[in-house]
Amino acid sequence: MSDVYAEPTTGTAPTDPATTLARYTTLRLGGPAGRLATATTAEEIVQKVQEAEARDEPVLVLAGGSNVVIGDQGFPGTVVLVRSRGFQVVAEDAETLTVRVEAGEPWDDLVAATVARDWSGLECLSGIPGSAGATPIQNVGAYGQEVAETIIGVQAYDRTHREVVRIEAADCGFAYRGSIFKYSDRWVVLSVDFRLTRSPLSGPVRYAELARAVGVEVGDRVPLADARATVLRLRAGKGMVLDADDPDTWSVGSFFTNPVLEREAYELLRERAADLGEPPSWPGAGDVVKVSAAWLIDKAGFGKGHPGPEGVAISSKHTLALTNRGGTASTSSLVALAREIRDGVHDRFGVALHPEPVLVNCVI
Repeated sequence: MSDVYAEPTTGTAPTDPATTLARYTTLRLGGPAGRLATATTAEEIVQKVQEAEARDEPVLVLAGGSNVVIGDQGFPGTVVLVRSRGFQVVAEDAETLTVRVEAGEPWDDLVAATVARDWSGLECLSGIPGSAGATPIQNVGAYGQEVAETIIGVQAYDRTHREVVRIEAADCGFAYRGSIFKYSDRWVVLSVDFRLTRSPLSGPVRYAELARAVGVEVGDRVPLADARATVLRLRAGKGMVLDADDPDTWSVGSFFTNPVLEREAYELLRERAADLGEPPSWPGAGDVVKVSAAWLIDKAGFGKGHPGPEGVAISSKHTLALTNRGGTASTSSLVALAREIRDGVHDRFGVALHPEPVLVNCVI
């Protein structure tokens, strides 16, 4: 999940162990910050950003650290740690309610709370690490749901005009794993409004794997608690639920997005993969096809557990997760593994893989 933006920077941050950013990322990698500032309210987030700007320092806004890769040199500026918490109902009617969630609220805590209250709309996004404020940045999605379906507005600090604004969902530029907030240093998300449905049942189950696991047909609805429990079980089986004792979960989740190909490019892929069977794919809007990055990686020779240099490897549970195995692991070794996979897939299939996480002071 993306929960960070960063301005391009040069130089190296001071080497103070107390500011090592590996402490604040799910990868457990990343060098030191020049300065750390903790913000526990929306007002403090704005204040800390403005103070850094007044010092003419670059700014990195970091919440759950679950979808960011920070270079070994760290970040030679101010890192604002977003620790705002809480949510409240700000509008409701007989069938729906609008929930305003602070940017630093842990995402899975929020999902658990909505399921417990019979608020439907987020249940298939269970188990995703990171913060609520990160979800519109990445347009977080899993098991047939995306936050773009329930977000109705985002409160953000506009660094260009130095004012707090509300951005309606239609103006957020939501796309597959993207939005106007991603890769931009203009906006700092402060809170997010979700419109949820009053129902003890999930939305229609769209994802075939989830439908099979919960024992229903695609399109059926199931109790919210069943949907959440099944998603958590499926994610855990892929190493996608954080576990301090399991290095398979020391990752950013899926490292590469599923390629979205024009029809001609997809047909070329099918030709190059003719000896391997039909590539798993899904039709997209217009004449495009989304292809499984995990399948491409595996068929290009990078299977589960594939080792990289110096303490990194592909997860033993899922080929899309690049993991820190501890010891001598570094961001540079993780990046080297990512390049090896990207180049290998392109050589084999002619398809370009693109990283899903935000990269800070490192390049793939």
